[in-house]
Amino acid sequence: MAFLLNKTALSALRFNSRYKSNDSLALSRRGFHVEPGIREKALLAEDSSLKRFKSHKQGVRRLKVVGDILTVVVVAGCCYEIYDRAVRREEARKKAT
Repeated sequence: MAFLLNKTALSALRFNSRYKSNDSLALSRRGFHVEPGIREKALLAEDSSLKRFKSHKQGVRRLKVVGDILTVVVVAGCCYEIYDRAVRREEARKKAT
């Protein structure tokens, strides 16, 4: 409950501060679109000398899939170990009594 109260109080303060100040920082936070200048366009242009450093989508996708598979295997192994220990503990209890 305190989290929601704090969140609404902060949003109210942000709302009020947006319309009270007229500086450029407040304007940029409001999301006005500004067309990039010549320098920004030159920096965003494709450079042929940097092409060899770009990652390829297929390679990245394969790496993600391998990572996901390894994650599933590790989680399954951990679950099996927990199950195996529980079964062994139960068998040891039955054997002891």
